[in-house]
Amino acid sequence: MRNKVIQFGAFLWLAAISMSASAQSGFYSFEVNTLGGTPFSFSSLKGKKVMVVNTASECGLTPQYEQLQALWEQYGGDDFVIIGFPANDFMNQEPGSAEEIMEFCQINYGVTFPMMEKITVVGDDKHPLYQWLTQKSLNGFKDSEVQWNFQKYLIDKNGKLVKVVPPRTRPDDPEVVAWIQK
Repeated sequence: MRNKVIQFGAFLWLAAISMSASAQSGFYSFEVNTLGGTPFSFSSLKGKKVMVVNTASECGLTPQYEQLQALWEQYGGDDFVIIGFPANDFMNQEPGSAEEIMEFCQINYGVTFPMMEKITVVGDDKHPLYQWLTQKSLNGFKDSEVQWNFQKYLIDKNGKLVKVVPPRTRPDDPEVVAWIQK
């Protein structure tokens, strides 16, 4: 009996260490597909600041694509990356196929920052990345709910979530730009 208690205690200790490590390095473990279907590994983002944003083509906030693209053109590259995730979770405001979304983004806003496959960001089918982004037990920072399209999550150069930016806050808000520049 005593050996089983010791084994169970060791198991809990190892599980706690594992959970702590995943909260610290979990961001780099994700792999998703781009809108074009190409695998994209988040491990390629090590050492970069990252803005993750859920997007939609038929939303009142859709013009934020313009500010996102401007940020990408000014700061994107070796130190900063924007990753867009189309999602149809709020009032069916992203109904299109991958091809339609890609065409819409390029024609209307000239989007060249990485756009990923359409995912679910709320509810029972929430994508694992958004589970990580919204659960303190996974991200080590804070719990949050995706309020609407164009909510932004800021990840530092070490893969740690450091800020949740509400949907109505523009991507080029002075506080966001200051974070990118620092």
